[in-house]
Amino acid sequence: MDMRIPQMDLILPWDRLRDWVHCMAVVTFDLELGQTLEMLFPPHVKLTESERSNICYLSFPDSNSGCMGDTQFHFRIRHAPSKLDLVECQQFSKAYNSKCPPALQVDQNSILGYVYFRQVKDPTLRRGYFQKSVVIMSKFPFLNLFTQMLDILAPEFFDKGPNVISSACKDIYVWPIPTPGQILSLPFLGTNLQITIPTINCLSNGSPVTSSQMNTQVTSFGSKISTIIPSVYQADLFQALRPVLSHVHLLWELVLTAEPIVVMAPLPDTCANTVHALLSMIFPLRYCADYRPYFTIHDSDFKEYTMKTNPPPPVILGVTNPFFAKTLQHWPHIIRMGETCGVNIGKLKKASNFKLLDSQPGVYTGYKPFLQKDKGLLKKIVMGMQSQRPVEVQTVILRKHLHELTESFMIPLERYLASLMPLQKNICPCKSAPLPRPFNPEEFLATLDTSGPQLTTGIKGDWSGLYKKFFRSINFSEWYNMRYREAAEKLQALHLEIMSDSVSVFFIVLMKT
Repeated sequence: MDMRIPQMDLILPWDRLRDWVHCMAVVTFDLELGQTLEMLFPPHVKLTESERSNICYLSFPDSNSGCMGDTQFHFRIRHAPSKLDLVECQQFSKAYNSKCPPALQVDQNSILGYVYFRQVKDPTLRRGYFQKSVVIMSKFPFLNLFTQMLDILAPEFFDKGPNVISSACKDIYVWPIPTPGQILSLPFLGTNLQITIPTINCLSNGSPVTSSQMNTQVTSFGSKISTIIPSVYQADLFQALRPVLSHVHLLWELVLTAEPIVVMAPLPDTCANTVHALLSMIFPLRYCADYRPYFTIHDSDFKEYTMKTNPPPPVILGVTNPFFAKTLQHWPHIIRMGETCGVNIGKLKKASNFKLLDSQPGVYTGYKPFLQKDKGLLKKIVMGMQSQRPVEVQTVILRKHLHELTESFMIPLERYLASLMPLQKNICPCKSAPLPRPFNPEEFLATLDTSGPQLTTGIKGDWSGLYKKFFRSINFSEWYNMRYREAAEKLQALHLEIMSDSVSVFFIVLMKT
């Protein structure tokens, strides 16, 4: 295939493309060199050698996976931001990050790769197989949007060649900037993609989407196809976590407290989707530790994450290579997933009898949960499986429960944080702007008996113990630092307003005298 792109397309100013996409890449397999970067667009995009290597190796399934046909998955790597990236970061803090839920905020120190891999037999090639990946690199965690884009882009690329990628980038170039709360129409290779990025307010005031809203809707108007993507980020929780549903509350605790977790699966899409589902369990709270939906032995951070430290670093790894079964066997929490793993309903009903340390799909951990399971939720899920309830409805039930559980856990913290703010009447214009009182864990824990989450969730257990563990996690420290900065900025603005009012009153009195 001729990978040359028209010269005019190479000299276009592609800076606006960065509003959505960092770059697009094509990775192929060379018999002498292995996985190589066959094409990068725009060609002037700067990548470090480590980033190039990671993109090449993470864009292909491990050799043991045996993926035939088309496979989609995603990965995440560290990114060295340029000066332009740092400038954009300040702009995004105002225009995007400040308006969207924390879980969807952009992190300039990492970048996500969305992959469409094709492997088919081809006797004309020396290796006997055609192997190639089309990759979209972006700072946004919009899995559903980029998956839909690759569904359109990759097959056309394999049929028509690199000009398709140039055309796709031209379409993205004229897209509106990512704005939370607005319905955005995104023309893309003859299809009109419609999305809405949620805001913080719409999450707090709204409710999880219904089952009728879960599926991507495709309609046709003449020669144009319109595709409505109900959610740019939400995971298919039921399908992704199906083999381990009996442990959903345990998994929620592990993710909430940023415990080190490794997901072992036979295929990259399985492990990547499972990692994405785990992160979604605590939405809208942001998972602040590192996570790698698909991780291989060639990753530049391989040594860092496979060293036998005690405890392992707070990270969620998705792996497919059997090598990791031995290398990471010291990790405290291992989730084994199977390509065709069904769910044993009897086991789901008697989850407390789960057997550890065998090779079957399941959760392998010595962790003792602080909270009891919500038997009502598990019973509802089991009954849905028995009655063949649509998977979309099962996912909505699961997501609604976890969303309410996370909010019930965080509301007492938000309420306590608000109590640390000084009263407006105590703010003096003659003194410097006040700051919120320091967070006192013991003072907060003393409020749980009268305003704890057990009152809204009905779930019993050691809530105080769970909060204490949460306080030691990066999820808490990052959440608290963000909320403290917001509170300090609010107090500063209020102090300036009071100072301004005082000066105005002073001049009015002065003029009257």
